[in-house]
Amino acid sequence: MNQRNDRKTKGVDFDAVIVGAGFGGLYAVHKLRNELGLNVRAYDNGDDVGGTWYWNRYPGALSDTESFVYRYSFDKDLLQEWTWKENYMTQPEILSYLDHVADRFDLRRSYQFNTKVTATHFNEETNYWEVITDKGETVTAKFVVTGLGLLSATNVPNFKGRETFKGEQYHTARWPKSGVDLKGKRVGVIGTGSTGVQVIIATAPEAKHLTVFQRTPQYSVPVGKRPQSEEEIAEIKANNDEIWKQVKSSAVAFGFEESTVSAVSVSKEEQERVFEDAWNKGGGFRFMFGTFSDIAANPEANEAACNFIRKKIQEIVKDPEMARKLTPTGLYAKRPLCDNGYYNTFNRDNVSLVDVKENPIVEITPKGVRTTDGEYDLDVLIYATGFDAVDGNYTKIDIRGRGGVTMRDKWADGPTGYLGMTNTDFPNLFMILGPNGPFTNLPPSIETQVEWISDTLQCMIEKGFSTIEPTLEAENDWVATCRSIADMTLFPKADSWIFGANIPGKKNAVYFYLGGLGNYRKNLEDAGYKGFIFDRARANVE
Repeated sequence: MNQRNDRKTKGVDFDAVIVGAGFGGLYAVHKLRNELGLNVRAYDNGDDVGGTWYWNRYPGALSDTESFVYRYSFDKDLLQEWTWKENYMTQPEILSYLDHVADRFDLRRSYQFNTKVTATHFNEETNYWEVITDKGETVTAKFVVTGLGLLSATNVPNFKGRETFKGEQYHTARWPKSGVDLKGKRVGVIGTGSTGVQVIIATAPEAKHLTVFQRTPQYSVPVGKRPQSEEEIAEIKANNDEIWKQVKSSAVAFGFEESTVSAVSVSKEEQERVFEDAWNKGGGFRFMFGTFSDIAANPEANEAACNFIRKKIQEIVKDPEMARKLTPTGLYAKRPLCDNGYYNTFNRDNVSLVDVKENPIVEITPKGVRTTDGEYDLDVLIYATGFDAVDGNYTKIDIRGRGGVTMRDKWADGPTGYLGMTNTDFPNLFMILGPNGPFTNLPPSIETQVEWISDTLQCMIEKGFSTIEPTLEAENDWVATCRSIADMTLFPKADSWIFGANIPGKKNAVYFYLGGLGNYRKNLEDAGYKGFIFDRARANVE
């Protein structure tokens, strides 16, 4: 590892400012500081590393990606030395892993924690970014790299009377570090997405009574969480090279081979056999993409998967009315969920379900939640209402590019951008997991993007370029590509956060490249820099 820190751009405070201390920010600090030798300052508004996993400490928090591929692959020694106990990692285990990475590569010394970046403005006279924090500090940098996270800008619905509730209120993504005692309390959970499912399962055994406020019933399959033996882990570690080669050439990058068999090409009996096998093995992405190749694209194949899960709900949930409320009727076309006993939780005597489409929430009262069918008394109210995903964290920062154009205004009709990392009029600003990046297991996508950013900065430094940004044509073409791929699937037909549908007033837009990680990496390789312009101001003069 090269740890020279001798390179410093003249007349600027830092070569690069990095925002975020999750998987993306930490790897960016390592690549830019330890390997390129740049002078780096990093910020995070938490008091330590972890990113999404620093904030999401709610009961039951669990990755839905298997442990052996929910990690970095860039360092072979790191892959060998760190181990795990089960095939899925909980939030404390993931945080411990990122803590180890930060120690191993000495990353904390570049961070200023408990600091939020509130604005960043591009100065066209100097070609530097001015980065402003909530501490009143302003620093300049040639490059800005943002690792803000896809799922970190919290979404709290503006229910009438929320401020009047006399009990405790929490959003799952801002869970207290000290924890919350739910034992013997009347708990309400609003939301049944991935987070809500996990919270509900973990809270039910603790609470005196749990009331679940459900807007949309979910298709969810078992996660298949189980211990992994030392022998199994040793075999995985012995095959790391082959595993990561497969992951980076695959579509969803979850560590399994995606199916190439069409569901409509086989008999109903074969469909049932394949679905049952996947149900027993576990994993949401495996169920959607490892069973058949056309579940996300063909309505008939999708309905076969829907029917299988619906039948499972009817078999598991004992009360017919509860089962009816829990059974989805629409497409299986959202981010696929998996769980550790979700439907069975509703067989408990201390769990009730309120369908807020049938009986909408009217207001939050001092005593609890009032819907059109009555008031529910609560001691604790938990908002599992998700995030203003993908672009939410960007539009909350005052980001201004050339001519003072703001990111908020530019993205008013939906986020743009080229290759999920760059934007026209925002030179030298690189977004890790920015809009229209790959829809996959995130660590390998993060590595792909950080490595591209690092290679690009190295190229610019070696060739003496001051700025880089995509052409408007390349940006528009990429957004059109992402939209055309999305339209080949069923995903746009379902109301989902992956198209911004969970935020009132937010325009439906394409937010992801759904062509898979392997194809995304090939796009990066094939595109080179032909969609970019270096030193735009000078090029316009020349």
